[in-house]
Amino acid sequence: MIQHIGRWVFGRIKSFGYAAGFFWLVMKEALLFFRKKQVGFKVFVLQVFFTGYEALTVIALLSMSIGAVIIIQGLNLLPQFGQGQLIYTILITVITRELGPILTAFIIIARSGTAIATELGNMVVNHEIEAYQAVGINPISYLVVPRFLGVTVSILLLNIYFNVFGLGGSFLLTRLIRPIQFQEYFSNLLQQIGMADIVSSLVKSLVFGVIISIVATYHGFNVQQASYEVPVAAIKAVGQGFVMCILADAVITMIYYL
Repeated sequence: MIQHIGRWVFGRIKSFGYAAGFFWLVMKEALLFFRKKQVGFKVFVLQVFFTGYEALTVIALLSMSIGAVIIIQGLNLLPQFGQGQLIYTILITVITRELGPILTAFIIIARSGTAIATELGNMVVNHEIEAYQAVGINPISYLVVPRFLGVTVSILLLNIYFNVFGLGGSFLLTRLIRPIQFQEYFSNLLQQIGMADIVSSLVKSLVFGVIISIVATYHGFNVQQASYEVPVAAIKAVGQGFVMCILADAVITMIYYL
């Protein structure tokens, strides 16, 4: 029993050390990326296209729907308690500070996290990583860093896009059901939103982007030799990505309210 626990603890420490070293290498190579961007710039562009551009429709529909539901429910319920103006505070809190970053992260985990882990895992199984090393190409610089930067930049921009449609697009959707004055809506919205809300939202997106890309690439590279390990790596990347993003969201939210 003690031997089993000891092996488990030793394995956890070894995995943590490997993950910390992997993170350090990615950060170091990321700082040098734009000096030698010709190495992986095409991979970076393709990653931004897949992670960012191809998710625009889903993000727009989701944000507009959530924003419209909040507005309709708020306009019907809050005036009953004499708190009609709270609808704008609720919109900023729910859309900008909370749901915008975390829902965007969940969509990226489901789409890009699985794709990155699967792609890199298959490359390991097919000995493509060894081929890159044989010709003198650093796999971290060429395969990991462009995906790391592409996912991080994409999630940051998608969060802004989510907010635009969640706060602005939902207004247009709501007008089909219940008339709201354009000037009144946006003037009240601008009065309620503060710099701290914007910074909190952007910091969350940045942290989520780092978490998703590092976790996905780490598990992709962690595949050994067998092809059946690839779907396992993808599942682990998704599971750990969800958990770590939720924990990071909770920590940043607590710091915001300190």
